[in-house]
Amino acid sequence: MNFAGLILIGICIGIANIIPGVSGGTLAVVFNIYDRFINCITLNIKKLWAEKWFIIPLGLGMAAGVLLFSKFITFLYSNYPVPTNCFFSGLIAGSVPMLLGLAMTKKDNETFSAARILLLVLCAAAGLALILTFASLQSSAPAKEGAQNVLPAITLGLELKLILAGALAALAMLIPGISGSLLMLILGVYPVIISSIVLLFKPDTALHSLLILVPCGTGILAGLLLGAKLISWLLKTIPNQTYAAILGLLAGSSLTVFPWHNAFTSTGTTVLSMGCFIAGGALAFFSSRFSAQKEEQEESESEEKSESL
Repeated sequence: MNFAGLILIGICIGIANIIPGVSGGTLAVVFNIYDRFINCITLNIKKLWAEKWFIIPLGLGMAAGVLLFSKFITFLYSNYPVPTNCFFSGLIAGSVPMLLGLAMTKKDNETFSAARILLLVLCAAAGLALILTFASLQSSAPAKEGAQNVLPAITLGLELKLILAGALAALAMLIPGISGSLLMLILGVYPVIISSIVLLFKPDTALHSLLILVPCGTGILAGLLLGAKLISWLLKTIPNQTYAAILGLLAGSSLTVFPWHNAFTSTGTTVLSMGCFIAGGALAFFSSRFSAQKEEQEESESEEKSESL
């Protein structure tokens, strides 16, 4: 995957991570970089250096997505919430065929018995149930507009809560379909974090902001490292079951993101929203197909080089 393409994917993931209810992990799956992305979250310097041309453009894109497009996404959600949600829902749904193929991929001389297929179905059902349960908590989350750029007093309890919230949010970001920012909303720290970022660049509140952002960042780093190690182990040990669970997570995410209730109030809104859904689905489907073909081509070329040597 080329440098510019990875920057664009990083921008999409960065945008997703600042929207409560949308998962950055989901978009990593959509663009077929999830496995590689998870494996790059490590303290192994040699491994990081070997993947530098994957990590650098992806990281630059994610930073750009957070810093440059937050206002644009806020504008879309404020003025065109239904088409925007339909686009994201289509983006998620379009990656389902790829995941289904990964969940049903067989190793050499391997057969799928009825019990094995039933286990995959149960894994997918568990992922679906988790997302629907998580979505039911969304109604109890404080409103996003709750941030008033007022920082709370620094206490030991607040610091510990920020570390825990950061770790849980980071783990959530790695799980496709679960939004880390939404989890922060549910835990009641999202407005505090957003206010701290805004006030970080003001001299009189910079130190106070750092005392909030540093423990949260510490928790995020710990959650990313531990969560990535666990998910990487699952993908290596039980790949079919893990992909089946991710398939359930994405299916549930598409259902929860789609605007069901009294959303299509006019013909124009309906046509635009369905067009956005189709565009999102087509983008995800053809992107995953292109990435898969690219990987197969690279593997074929690698095998040919090995044989020639």
